[in-house]
Amino acid sequence: MYVGRVPGFTAVGKAHTGAEARRVLDRTPVDLLLLDLHLPDVHGLQFARSLRAAGHQADVIAVTSARDLAVVREGVSLGVVQYVLKPFTFATLRDRLTRYAEFRAAVGEASGQDEVDRALGALRAPSPAALPKGLSAPTLERVTVALRESAQGLTAAALAETVGISRITARRYLEHLVEAGTAGRSPLYGQVGRPELVYRWGRGR
Repeated sequence: MYVGRVPGFTAVGKAHTGAEARRVLDRTPVDLLLLDLHLPDVHGLQFARSLRAAGHQADVIAVTSARDLAVVREGVSLGVVQYVLKPFTFATLRDRLTRYAEFRAAVGEASGQDEVDRALGALRAPSPAALPKGLSAPTLERVTVALRESAQGLTAAALAETVGISRITARRYLEHLVEAGTAGRSPLYGQVGRPELVYRWGRGR
């Protein structure tokens, strides 16, 4: 769903295991593979290594919760051009895909070191955007995880209890996610008094 929202990118297949992914890649050429490192039947880097040995040249963006920098270094040697850490927002993936497209668009012969640096620099993520005053990145990550894991959505009160913050603080984080376009909200009717808002992950537009 996220990939389809980024201009210039089309998801041509999906797979839930390494074996299934291999079958898809054998019959469908792709430029870029979004690869979870923790597949049910094989580690993602082992899978990437087997692809290289078989002659597949697709670039790889690793999607993972792993934060081991040794894994990151190993991935670089196997054609992993970017890492996206879970949980992530649409904005994060869109940024990585856009930067990858800029990198791929660089063609011809470089005029000098500066042009080479610019081409490689397209893959580097920018410094994280500053959060609104009073919001912290660790708490935002906890809020994001809680919201993503709730299929029915959460009210500010329910989120506050889940994460261990005040209801007012919970509402501030939820509204930040709505403004960022990664969550949506709708009123919860059927109760006495003013309807409460329910927030859901991935519904923002």
